[in-house]
Amino acid sequence: MKAEMKKTHRKRRKATGADKGFYIVNGIVMGILFFIYAWPLWFIVAASFSDPNLVTSGKVFLLPKGFHFSGYELILEYRDILTGYANSVLYTVIGTAVNIFMTILAAYPISRQDFVLRRFFTIFMVFTMYFSGGLIPLFLQVRDMGLYNSPLAMIIPGAVSVYNVLILRSFFMYGVPKSLEEAAILDGANTLQMLVRVILPLVKPTIAVLVLYYAVGHWNDYFSALIYLKDRNLMPLQTVLRDILIVGKIDMTSGGMEMEAVIAKLKTAQTLKYSVIIVSTVPLMLAYPFIQKYFVKGIMIGAVKG
Repeated sequence: MKAEMKKTHRKRRKATGADKGFYIVNGIVMGILFFIYAWPLWFIVAASFSDPNLVTSGKVFLLPKGFHFSGYELILEYRDILTGYANSVLYTVIGTAVNIFMTILAAYPISRQDFVLRRFFTIFMVFTMYFSGGLIPLFLQVRDMGLYNSPLAMIIPGAVSVYNVLILRSFFMYGVPKSLEEAAILDGANTLQMLVRVILPLVKPTIAVLVLYYAVGHWNDYFSALIYLKDRNLMPLQTVLRDILIVGKIDMTSGGMEMEAVIAKLKTAQTLKYSVIIVSTVPLMLAYPFIQKYFVKGIMIGAVKG
């Protein structure tokens, strides 16, 4: 009987000609799409290690040519890049820590069934997701708080994301067994002890995902610096990168230099663009593999119910 069931199961799983045709066409389409999306990224990597003259002349396509480190050497010489890199690391680390702390403090109370104002605060926070005062009132508020041209302007205004609060709230409500909370209460744990010792260890997957969300947001944030900062020494890396890629701002001091030397330096500056893109994306690329295992679990558990 079991042998017959196995044979029947194998017959059902056998692909037909139409299925094989679909798989072939699907594979070709996916391969084309992969090339379309992956090639620009690979070209940036290849161009960052290529001879600036070959990159400028369009001779670099798939593989680096004239292996060169001039772009990365120029990064070490360009002070604004190093300063921006340090600022981005500072804003990302401190900002993410503040974000997680504030998100936990906001999500935990509105997840408690015995909190009387739970519904009111939930509606109040959700309201801010759809309606806001706009950019000018926000700027005036930041200025009146004394945060203008301060590193805190990159952290405080975006200290909490309501979307992330709702994700964590859902996990607090449905991802933590009620029996554990009841056992903690019977053991004499107060609200803070129950949160720190019982609940937070269980929400590590969701917190890991939120850390990734917040960290990516801080690392890629350049617009806030354009609005709230005027000191070049406080600018994050992405703002410096924007100036290089879009505005073209780079110190190409040519006093006493021959024209050929100026042209060579301009070509090197083109390679610098690709090198800076690589350097600016490496930190998140290195961090993602450590968080990936929590990503699907944390999002599905925290967002399916709610």
